[in-house]
Amino acid sequence: MSAPLGLSTPTVSLRRYEAVQASDEHDFHQIVLGFDGAMGMAVDGNESQIDRHRAWIIPAGARHEYWAEGVNRQLVLDLPASSVAVPARFFERARTIELDAQLTQLVANVAVNASVEAAAMPRRFGWQAATHLCGALMADAGASLIGETRGLDFARIDRWLRTHLSEPLRVADLAAHCGFGMRRFHQLFNEAFGETPHRYLHRLRLDTALTLLADPRASLTGIALDVGFADQSAFTHAFSKRFGIAPGQWRSSGLQRGQ
Repeated sequence: MSAPLGLSTPTVSLRRYEAVQASDEHDFHQIVLGFDGAMGMAVDGNESQIDRHRAWIIPAGARHEYWAEGVNRQLVLDLPASSVAVPARFFERARTIELDAQLTQLVANVAVNASVEAAAMPRRFGWQAATHLCGALMADAGASLIGETRGLDFARIDRWLRTHLSEPLRVADLAAHCGFGMRRFHQLFNEAFGETPHRYLHRLRLDTALTLLADPRASLTGIALDVGFADQSAFTHAFSKRFGIAPGQWRSSGLQRGQ
């Protein structure tokens, strides 16, 4: 499932497939979320149908084949390295996951907006939709990973971090909570998440800020404190460095679109 060339930020697009049989491979992770109709897919020798109740997790570099006989549409999420905060081990192997009712509804909501919003503001839409979808997938990741976790339970730690964004991260306390010493915990965390605890949490805080900015009632200072920054100035600096635009400008561009 090909994506735009030169991909450096996440993209979310609703793609239409009809009477297709093709294969692809790319250097970024991909999540194909069923929306309308059904399509067959095989990754690393594992074959499964994708429909509105199922998604495919496709790691970077995995060769995948897909085919369809009738008209169908799938919501495709392309994730380049170091974009949205998702544990690296979540993409350790290709697999399908079941979508519960809440995720199915979220996919439908994003898909409905994809054509209009992605065309008008592709970069903004890609970031906001990707962080929202990944957050929902990680919140539901525990059930799909039972029996697969080794070392750290990365799905549980990710959920814990997301619910404690406003608090200072004390790695020693988190390590002790997980039953490891500091040195061993750092090693295991880097293996599971692909980066240090503080770096991952920093990206997670900014990801969450994108969702909070969609609420015009929330002040920038309040958002800064809610996601763990000392003040609005520190939040604005970090946000601008990552997204290339100040949080107030990001919000204004969305309000001008009627969001």
